[in-house]
Amino acid sequence: MNMDRIEGNWKQLKGNAKHQWGRLVEDQFLAMEGKRDQLAGIIQEANGISREAAEKQNAAMARVSER
Repeated sequence: MNMDRIEGNWKQLKGNAKHQWGRLVEDQFLAMEGKRDQLAGIIQEANGISREAAEKQNAAMARVSER
């Protein structure tokens, strides 16, 4: 297991915690940010890529879904 996959797992855990905290305090923006972090972690873990590359892919998917 390489460091990118470990970092992806950590990012998923951190994103899930941020999402749950956002729901608890009824902060929708924080909850969405947590979900975005969680998705970047999933991409990073699945592909074994760097955090920056995962976030770049995540941003590209967000732009496509906005259309």
